[in-house]
Amino acid sequence: MSTSRSPITTELILGGQKSGKSRRAELLARDWLAQAGDHRALLIATGEAWDDEMRERIARHQRDRAQRVPGLRTIEEPRDLAAAIARHSAAHTLVVVDCLTLWLTHWTMPVGAEGMNFEQKQALALDWQAQAAMFLEAVRKSPGPVVLVGNEIGLGVIPMGREVRAFVDALGTLNQQVAQLCPRVTLMAAGLPLALKQP
Repeated sequence: MSTSRSPITTELILGGQKSGKSRRAELLARDWLAQAGDHRALLIATGEAWDDEMRERIARHQRDRAQRVPGLRTIEEPRDLAAAIARHSAAHTLVVVDCLTLWLTHWTMPVGAEGMNFEQKQALALDWQAQAAMFLEAVRKSPGPVVLVGNEIGLGVIPMGREVRAFVDALGTLNQQVAQLCPRVTLMAAGLPLALKQP
């Protein structure tokens, strides 16, 4: 998959599991680094290792990423994306966020949320809305390109549980808001990019 024919700009990359989303983001970072000696690239990882399988998955991704794009530095920030983007964005730095879906999960369905009462869940929802607004503003103000990776999960059957339906709705709304901000939006399927929006 080549990305070098189009100028690199802020982009939302959506797709299903193992559709090639992260690989496209890495290739954009690789191409950005190759364009100029003073270019930098940073990946903000939102995943957390909550079990052995997830720990191994994160370690494997880190090893693979280091081989494919050695110049791509990684930091972990599962919750405060707005601050991380504001802190690391620069005109010569490409910031990759992988991924928005896990970030939303940490805010709206954190470990232990099933034991919360109604008031606690309402407070969590208000916290999420404030975080989302700050995140969108950070992306809007970023002086360099931001590549945002997220899942498109609204194409299947309607979930039975209220919380899961609320999550699917929240992710769909977030994806729409981010897509409005980004000059380029790409849908990945079977490793192939489909341009939904271009500059």
